[in-house]
Amino acid sequence: MKTKLIRIGNSQGVRIPKPIIEEAGLSEEIEMILEGNQIILRSPDQTRYGWNDAFEKMAQEKDDELLDKEETEQSSEWDETEWTW
Repeated sequence: MKTKLIRIGNSQGVRIPKPIIEEAGLSEEIEMILEGNQIILRSPDQTRYGWNDAFEKMAQEKDDELLDKEETEQSSEWDETEWTW
């Protein structure tokens, strides 16, 4: 699809047709990435997306306990001699 740059104040922009916005799943906020001579527009990465569900599943399966629990709960020599309470 070809389109033209339009003036927006001191900048220029591109109108994106609604069907393309919907098909790409874009919302109000987008990421703009420049790769070589290409401008890529995409939905921003959702950091930690799905983590909450994963943690809930881990808790249900009792898979959220420390693997080295016994070792970490025991005091070390450093704990006894260097740590000040």
